[in-house]
Amino acid sequence: MTAPENTYALILAGGSGTRFWPLSRNDKPKQLLDLFGTGTLLEQTIHRLEGLVPLENILILTNALQVEAVRSVASMLPAENIFAEPAKRDTAPAVALGIGLIAARNPEAIMMVLPADQLIKDTPAYQSVMADAIEVASGSDGLVTIGIRPTWACPSYGYIERGGKASIPGIDCQHPPFEVKRFREKPNPELAEQFLAAGGFSWNAGMFVWSIPTVIRQLAIHSPELGTFVSELRKSDDLEATVAAQFPKLTPTSIDYALMENADRVLNIEATFDWDDVGSWVSIAKYLKEEGNNNRVNCGISEIDSENNIVFNATPDTHIALLGVDDLIVVKTGDSILIANRHQADAIKKLSDILPENLL
Repeated sequence: MTAPENTYALILAGGSGTRFWPLSRNDKPKQLLDLFGTGTLLEQTIHRLEGLVPLENILILTNALQVEAVRSVASMLPAENIFAEPAKRDTAPAVALGIGLIAARNPEAIMMVLPADQLIKDTPAYQSVMADAIEVASGSDGLVTIGIRPTWACPSYGYIERGGKASIPGIDCQHPPFEVKRFREKPNPELAEQFLAAGGFSWNAGMFVWSIPTVIRQLAIHSPELGTFVSELRKSDDLEATVAAQFPKLTPTSIDYALMENADRVLNIEATFDWDDVGSWVSIAKYLKEEGNNNRVNCGISEIDSENNIVFNATPDTHIALLGVDDLIVVKTGDSILIANRHQADAIKKLSDILPENLL
């Protein structure tokens, strides 16, 4: 596959390191960890773009705490393609910054927006879907979203409600786009069950594809503050100074709320590739080897009468033994040990409120 020169990718690689403590830290969140022995999630995100996007057209947004680690992981990219946001402002300002940076390079570009922290193993299927999304974005006035077919009634994801099949003259792709009726916020469990039973809903994975002219028009209409910011970036003689001065003033909000929920036309292509946002240690567990009675581990352990435990040992000179314990998460690093109830995995991030500063 030959990468089209007009295609760009913006990878969002910020975030905090609270859900996977103690392995993750503020300067080393999930996307910078090698959780599966196959490279970091950020590396995998970049490698999946081979043939879709030239390396010189891949941009990464991160923050000041993580920028050096990102540069080390993404050393295959030009150093000037990795940017640290000067302030934390949520996804809408971050995406607007990426739009402005890409528009300054190529005002007719097709742009992909991709999170850096998702696990996708089937690269050929991924590239097939994304190639169709690029074609649809190139030949229409729509903002394209990639949706994930729900496998269960998850209340932790936003949902996309699809309408009819989209009519786009001259477009005949393997993965047809559908008109989007509306975006639905994270539902309660009962409403999530209704979505699943109804069909026609996708999980919102935060992956978007659009043409620069189209997204700039939509920002001008539906999010004038961000539209003005993008315009200032496009005409700036000093991008770094403009970003430093203007970005911290932007209203913190999500790209869904600022643009996607209100845009004139949004199209949805449902993914045919595997997808996991690996949001907690419990999510990681299913990719680890099984030891004993459903213990999931990344290392050798000794165990007696113990089941349903998750053990992740980042210190090869340490051995972990379990005796008569169930449903634990045990994570060992060089300076910390986590022992938690696996049913409270989502609450691990709360530890950041009480941990010593040097362990965050």
